[in-house]
Amino acid sequence: MPAAVLRPFTALWASQASSNLADGLLQTAAPLLVATLSRDPLVVAGMTVAQYLPWLLATLPAGALADRVDRRRILVLGNGLRASGFALLALSLAQGWRHVALLYAAVFIAGCAETIVDNAALAIPPRLLPREELERANGRLFATQSVINTFIGPPVGATLFALAASAAFFTGAAAFALAGLAALLLPALRPTRENHAYPRPLGITRDIRSGWTYFWRHRLLRRVAFISAAINFFGSVTGGLLVLLITGPYRLPMSGYGLFVAVPAAGAIAGSLLAAHVVPRVGGGPTTWLAALAPAAGYAVLGLGHSTPLALAAMFGAALASSLNQIVVSTLRQAAVPDALLGRVTAAYRLIVLGVVPVGAFTGGLLGRGLGIRHTFVAAAVGLTLAAIPLCSRVTTRALREATSAETREPATAASISACPPPSPGAPSPDSSRRQRT
Repeated sequence: MPAAVLRPFTALWASQASSNLADGLLQTAAPLLVATLSRDPLVVAGMTVAQYLPWLLATLPAGALADRVDRRRILVLGNGLRASGFALLALSLAQGWRHVALLYAAVFIAGCAETIVDNAALAIPPRLLPREELERANGRLFATQSVINTFIGPPVGATLFALAASAAFFTGAAAFALAGLAALLLPALRPTRENHAYPRPLGITRDIRSGWTYFWRHRLLRRVAFISAAINFFGSVTGGLLVLLITGPYRLPMSGYGLFVAVPAAGAIAGSLLAAHVVPRVGGGPTTWLAALAPAAGYAVLGLGHSTPLALAAMFGAALASSLNQIVVSTLRQAAVPDALLGRVTAAYRLIVLGVVPVGAFTGGLLGRGLGIRHTFVAAAVGLTLAAIPLCSRVTTRALREATSAETREPATAASISACPPPSPGAPSPDSSRRQRT
């Protein structure tokens, strides 16, 4: 990359790296804290509900905000809010105030901020980089996320929690604060001329509707969202209960939970770094199948098996497949959607993809109570496999290539934004085949 492009991208990378460190720390500290407060599967899963409920409540307004406000400012203020929430939780723990409601409140506040920050961050790379650099840049960002969020952060978070619960949350708050400071080094990312090129008589309501309409009419993006939503739903069914499975049936100490979060990072890192080489050879369609079936196999191994190495190997494979697919999806969205709509379309996409997480977590809690922890993992494996059959069979690599090519992308004129159509009618349709990405 040219130096002029590399500098602002480095600022984005540094901000994302620091916030991912905080996420990684809290990824183990929060479940460990709730597991010390209650062994009820529904209470434990409730933390995931509280964390992801904001994606149902605030995603669409957050997307409209990302297209209206300087995206750099969103990263600064959002990370500051996350830092404040976890600093207050850490102070409460240091004073001996331990209650599950405090944890729910902290993760809910952080989830609200994350909703706003992530929508803005995902819309920034196309403003900093040319189209031909997007896959490589996304690979670097996701590789960093994988290393820090699931390889470095979790074991550090578990270690800090073992020393003192408040230490893990104080450290996470500091990392979020650093992420906000790093975002200050980004150039101003105010709305582009395209954003100002059309009237907004209905204000933010019109913005939300236009982004949602563009997303829903783009059948390829819609189908990608549905398959990702299925993966996330069953992932959240099991994710909230993983700490109970590891510290219960697998008979590992709480420090072992960090291992089960960290080991899959090797697969995610490999997927992030190899995506630019592997996906063009394998194809986006098969990558989608792999992203659904590999986690399903992992749930079956976790639920039926007793071998820790085998369970870790299954999680490694699932993480690798998910990482490949994540880069395919992000590149599709960034290349196929005009910048003036990218924040709102990203929000509409993530409403579907992440809005199912609190529903899945609540479902997992109920299943954990009724079926038991192991049987819940087996049920998730069966459910995801059955969902993948009709969804992934509608995917083609050709459609993905057509949607991301510069020639088929429609410029974001005032008329096109107002009408919110999918790619140009004269271009090959993403739905030209009946086998599409969800």
